[in-house]
Amino acid sequence: MLFLLLIYHPETVWNNRTQPEQEGIYREYRQLIDELTAAGKYKAGNQLEASAAASTVRVRNGRPAVTDGPFVETKEQLGGFFYVEAEDLQEAQAIAARIPSAREGSIEVRLVIPRQQAAQV
Repeated sequence: MLFLLLIYHPETVWNNRTQPEQEGIYREYRQLIDELTAAGKYKAGNQLEASAAASTVRVRNGRPAVTDGPFVETKEQLGGFFYVEAEDLQEAQAIAARIPSAREGSIEVRLVIPRQQAAQV
């Protein structure tokens, strides 16, 4: 089963960390990614640019409207993602709990519906 693990964290907390603190957290991420890759569970993942650099697109009455930034004010921002393979939801949740940002933010775990199944709905 494939899962998308959406990593949310407060950007202000990250921005207030010292460079050595940030480097330590990046090391933790690399170690986890290396371990999951060796086990064949890590498929993809990346850090995202800060939410201030985001844009939001909506289409209303057939006309697209683009606004700067995220569309809601939140305490936690989407900072990145892991795309992993797991045996079941419990294993995906266990992987999510090992993501360093889970200590101060949250990890949303979503089952990915294979394209073939989505087309049949």
